[in-house]
Amino acid sequence: MWTSLSQTNQHRELRVILVLLACYIGNTVQQRDPISNFCRRWGHQSAVVDNKLYIDGGLVTWTPSSQPPENYTNPYFVYHDLSQNASSGMPPPYANLSKNSSIPNVSGAMLWPDDINKRIYLFGGEFYDEPPWPFALYSYDIINDYWVNHGAPGSPDIGSLSYGAGLSISSRGEGYYYGGWMNNATDASWGGGPGILTSYLLKYDMDSNLWTNTTTLDKVGRAEGVMVYIPAGDGGMIIYFGGIREAGNGTWEGQPMEEIIIYDILSGKPYVQNATGNVPEPRRRFCAGVTWPDDQSSYNIYLYGGAGKAEGNVGFDDIYVLTIPTFTWIRIYPTDSNKMGDFPHHSLSCNVVNKAQMLIHGGFFPLNNDCDSPEQWGLHNLDMGKKNSYNSPWALYDPSKTHYVVPIDIISVVGGSAEGGANKTAPTDGFDHQDLRALMTRKASAASRNPTRAIPGEDLCPKQGLSIGAIAGIAVGGLVILNAVLVSAFYLIRRRRRRKMADRSDRPITQSYPHHHPPQSSNRSHQYSQSPPPFQSRPQTVPRHAGPPVELPSG
Repeated sequence: MWTSLSQTNQHRELRVILVLLACYIGNTVQQRDPISNFCRRWGHQSAVVDNKLYIDGGLVTWTPSSQPPENYTNPYFVYHDLSQNASSGMPPPYANLSKNSSIPNVSGAMLWPDDINKRIYLFGGEFYDEPPWPFALYSYDIINDYWVNHGAPGSPDIGSLSYGAGLSISSRGEGYYYGGWMNNATDASWGGGPGILTSYLLKYDMDSNLWTNTTTLDKVGRAEGVMVYIPAGDGGMIIYFGGIREAGNGTWEGQPMEEIIIYDILSGKPYVQNATGNVPEPRRRFCAGVTWPDDQSSYNIYLYGGAGKAEGNVGFDDIYVLTIPTFTWIRIYPTDSNKMGDFPHHSLSCNVVNKAQMLIHGGFFPLNNDCDSPEQWGLHNLDMGKKNSYNSPWALYDPSKTHYVVPIDIISVVGGSAEGGANKTAPTDGFDHQDLRALMTRKASAASRNPTRAIPGEDLCPKQGLSIGAIAGIAVGGLVILNAVLVSAFYLIRRRRRRKMADRSDRPITQSYPHHHPPQSSNRSHQYSQSPPPFQSRPQTVPRHAGPPVELPSG
């Protein structure tokens, strides 16, 4: 009897514990809504495809939060609809995209958007408080809302990297990645040694799934800079600047911001050009985007924020423009003597939208623990042409703004007008290589690339017409097949109805509910050094947001 009562009490206590645990998990899940509980995000990766801004990974702080705030691995894959504005003046977010536990949650990775095949590739990244996974390339299928594991490259010389510079050229079907860290947060076999900076340029062919490891300007390792693509030269050019570089004896230093590295895509030749003007201080983990007027008389690269070259430097809250082909730096903001700006932060993202605006998202703020404009989900909009009533680089997002105008800050340096027509087309001291003198005067021919799969709304049928006989044959054959399908469907439906009637009385009533597991938290302020602390157990992944259903808007 005592045994029976004891077991009953144990069962009752167990039920109480389970109920309390369920309530705790439920409350935790409620506090982890990726939209309504957003506080700030950094170290993430982002890309724009078909007027949608996709954001993945990184670290995140939720609201309400403890003090000091706890940082979590961000398991959500969200997007903002760039075709409209929310009441807060920024494009509204949606969290109904798939991302299951087979896809890694990483920081400092790269998203390569493929506008032609409607995919987004995920390359590299660092794992936070967990051992790195075996290296593989992943892609998100925008049309079908699922992820694909493309496996590891066949070459042992190509491994997972983090915080390098990357870009994609959809018209060519190519993704590029330069430099980056290799350490015990990117490579499971690394061990406990310090991380290293890499020096090679990777190229990934999206259609053939082939990799190329290219020798660049030198063998100096670099990381935490940026690179952008401009349609200059014969086949386009890649521009790289900023970040850090090897300095010998296992140390590193800031990459001089006046040293601009250029890679000619068609010839595969690298060049270096010296920039002048109001040169920014060396920095790392900033972001940048490029745009140009219709006549391509100038290519204007907008830089924002970043951290200083040394550990512990709080960083910057400023805007510079590198205008090419004069290779001149221009300071846009702030306009006073405040070099740092009021809200310095780093590890953020920049995405140019329709050539006219640049959405800046997230970042780590070393000076405070405040949330980053949570009512606007950490988005800040840079009006690249300053075409607003305040003549300011900062403005609310405008979905109808699709035309870039050159601001007076740039016109005063290169000449011309708001529509282009720059009359200064070379650096003040000339080009540092004679090839650049010729290449910078040319406009790259647009590459022609067709989808390798069926894209909704696009006609992929052959242009040649069919003969009348062929059309008649197809029509007759189609009718025969259709008739067979209808007959089969009729009998199948009839059979299923009978089966349902037979077993309906014996079937229990069940209903499944989506469940969430909160990601593992950490009290680390942010992962900023090349050698992260020892990893702990892997955070549990969170399924897609289980809030009200939201329809994915069409392109």
